[in-house]
Amino acid sequence: MTDYNQNPFASTHSLDTNPFDDPAPPQQSTDVRLEQLRQRELDLQRREQELAAKADHMRKNGRNNWPPFLPLIFHSIPDEIPEASQTLITRLYQLWLVLAATLILNMVACITILIAGSRDGGRDLGASIGYLFAISAASFLLWYRPIYNGYMKEQALYYYMYFFFGGFHLLFSVYMIIGVPSTGSAGLIQMIQMYAQRQWIAAVFCTVATVGWAVQGLGNAYYYRQIYAHHNAAGHSMEKAKAELASHGAKAYFTRG
Repeated sequence: MTDYNQNPFASTHSLDTNPFDDPAPPQQSTDVRLEQLRQRELDLQRREQELAAKADHMRKNGRNNWPPFLPLIFHSIPDEIPEASQTLITRLYQLWLVLAATLILNMVACITILIAGSRDGGRDLGASIGYLFAISAASFLLWYRPIYNGYMKEQALYYYMYFFFGGFHLLFSVYMIIGVPSTGSAGLIQMIQMYAQRQWIAAVFCTVATVGWAVQGLGNAYYYRQIYAHHNAAGHSMEKAKAELASHGAKAYFTRG
């Protein structure tokens, strides 16, 4: 007997599959593949940029550029000094340039003192020529370069080198500001004598030299205090300096990084 209550579509419904089981539409798969390719392309571009930046850094840091007329060392504050300390090191470098210019002006002033008829003019000129070469080189190597390395590498040894030789330079600046005759300084005493003798050209050059000695001396004294405060805040000690000297030796002075 036929069961008229039986659903004639039951068999048909039993064969239906879940529509959510269907594979992803072709367009969706294509979009996924395109996104993956785009990400890979971005990764490759980023890697290429990083390699280019490293190559550029090595090119810059691997080439001596100072002094410009005879490159012996690499010197680049933006490339080697942390950003927070770049202003301070830039100011110290500018003060060193003022010192170099003052040494030249001091020598010229001593030439004018000699021409003015000073009995100590010959000794002043000879000493001033010696200062021009010795002090310019020694100041760069013994106090400017150590503090440059100190902020670049943040090692205690360089700070102690700077404090010792930088302190000596401050005393030398005071000595040159005073301007005792026959010492090679066209400082205050020499300046006053030239004005008293109405040797105006010599007096003007002595004035300029005295101002130069004062500017670079006071500037270095100001930053000397700042560097000493930074040195204390960083926790540097003589023990660390001795350990660095034993570990790296003098070679570290001439290397970067």
